[in-house]
Amino acid sequence: MERYSRQVLFNGIGEEGQTKLLHSSVLIVGLGALGTVIANHLARAGVGSLRLVDRDFVEMSNLQRQMLFTEEDAHQLVPKAIAAKRALEKVNSDIHIEAFVEDVSVESIERLMDGIDVVLDGTDNFETRFLLNDACFKWKVPFSYGGAVRTRGMGAFFIPDETPCLRCFIESGGTAGETCDTVGVLAPIIDIVASLQVIEAMKYLVGAGEKQRSTLESFDIWANTHQSIRYSQNRPNCPTCEKAEFPALNERSRSQTTLCGRESIQITASAPFDLNHMAKQLEAVAQVKVTPFLIRAAINETETIVVFPDGRVLIQGVDDHTRAKTIYSKYIGN
Repeated sequence: MERYSRQVLFNGIGEEGQTKLLHSSVLIVGLGALGTVIANHLARAGVGSLRLVDRDFVEMSNLQRQMLFTEEDAHQLVPKAIAAKRALEKVNSDIHIEAFVEDVSVESIERLMDGIDVVLDGTDNFETRFLLNDACFKWKVPFSYGGAVRTRGMGAFFIPDETPCLRCFIESGGTAGETCDTVGVLAPIIDIVASLQVIEAMKYLVGAGEKQRSTLESFDIWANTHQSIRYSQNRPNCPTCEKAEFPALNERSRSQTTLCGRESIQITASAPFDLNHMAKQLEAVAQVKVTPFLIRAAINETETIVVFPDGRVLIQGVDDHTRAKTIYSKYIGN
């Protein structure tokens, strides 16, 4: 327990609470800004099993706020889940860390949540957040929600059968369309939101239910505003926690997804790729870089194809789905 001695001294945790943490398993979806802070805190706190899931790879623009990554990760195009796992294993080699480079989808969510005690949200879109929310309430797993953009942040901890769900507060996910890639974000708001998510998860894991926050927190650290929205009854006719319809689990995964303000469109093939074969195919028409995890092929000065072995293809440098489909058909095939 020497590693965790300062944490054990805190009477809210103690040796009993630390033992509970060491026997806990959490799922972190999204290893970007929020997810890297969340994962760092939980690894250092001694949560015994971390399951990391992210579909993307490290780029230079990530380094300003995504704390587990290095310039070398960006140069080598290392998938974020892999880079995070490598970094965390150097922090705490005694815990079990799994890394999955894939989408969280209707098809994969049950498998990824198997054996998990808490799910923590490190995502950047409400399609995935609603999927996590519905899956957590269906399978009775607490969901730690968080979001941040500019200098604004929100966070809440939802417990099935005890609290309302995310849909009770945010029905459609409709926003002004602001993302970190379009309006920016300052790193301190990331740390605050992620820390809020982590502390509520730790309270739950050590059994400190009486200390659990019962509000959705919203704040702006630049404008110095703060609002606490207290939980009340579930929203009438909520399709998740009132009607148990779980709509996100009944939707088919989209084969085309626009990634958070990045001029990138993801297209998912019906079968995995052989990276060696695909590299040879693309080398005749593009500048190709091959890593153990992906292929990046620059087809012109502005447009790039990134191919993952699980069947996902990112068309970068475009924001039009028709153009993305054209590039995909021309260089990848149908």
